[in-house]
Amino acid sequence: MDTRQALDTRAIGLMLVLCLIWSGQQIVLKATAHDAAPMMQIGLRSGIAAILVWLWMRWRGEHIQWGDGSWRPGLWVGTLFALEFVLVGEGLRHTSAAHMVVLLYTAPIWAALGLHIKLPQERLAPLQWLGIALAFAGIAVAFLWRNGATGASQGSNMGAMLWGDLLALLAGMAWGATTVAIRTTRLSALPAAQTLLYQLVVGCVVLVAVAIGSGQGRINPTPAFWASMAFNALPMAFASLLTWFWLLRTYLASQLGVLTFLTPIFGVILGAWLLHEPIEPGFVIGALIALAGVMLVSGYGWIAGRR
Repeated sequence: MDTRQALDTRAIGLMLVLCLIWSGQQIVLKATAHDAAPMMQIGLRSGIAAILVWLWMRWRGEHIQWGDGSWRPGLWVGTLFALEFVLVGEGLRHTSAAHMVVLLYTAPIWAALGLHIKLPQERLAPLQWLGIALAFAGIAVAFLWRNGATGASQGSNMGAMLWGDLLALLAGMAWGATTVAIRTTRLSALPAAQTLLYQLVVGCVVLVAVAIGSGQGRINPTPAFWASMAFNALPMAFASLLTWFWLLRTYLASQLGVLTFLTPIFGVILGAWLLHEPIEPGFVIGALIALAGVMLVSGYGWIAGRR
């Protein structure tokens, strides 16, 4: 029997805070890119967060399970996690934070398609297929309806921004693949903290290595850089994820999933407000169509229950 609760005021309030934190990740990385490349920052914050998660597990008396062979899918999931943020770090060098957060949050579409193939109980309903069609249509609109003058006003050519947007979309695919890997391997039976630890450790090693190898290892230790590290490691990579896992254990996942779509909306607003990023009409229309599709796919359980 499922004892998880419907959303209450506490859950809604926590979700609003989490969505603000998640949307702020791309904003902070973009704003401090002149002090350290986004990829390097993500690698360092993953290492700090891994130490915090390990200390959290020790405090709770949780031990890493090695004998069941879960370290093999753990390495695979960690590699996918690292790939996602290599793409995010490189994409932020070419596109806006608002574009990154919207296209990254197409991940549920790719996860739903993968789970549809891998797990019989995750077969997509007709309404969800409609959502996938809407999402792809929105992505097409966002990519094809461009304002050349807007790109020039940002000081970057349209080709570079399209490349950054493509990397953001590929990062969303990697995130979706990570979800599929967790759901279809032994990791699905492990404590959430251990699964997160695999991702953070592998992510730290790979991202720092790639950043240094690609000439993005320079760090200018300004107050802004340390503030970015504190935000990305503590509330972003540690506290928000542990809170999210607690919410998933306590409340109905379908209702929580619907609220996560506030994240890209907050990301566009914060990008325009804090980074003065232009809001392109074509991208906004495409993003809204795509997010409507993603909501139909991820929020199907909630929609079906309301019906």
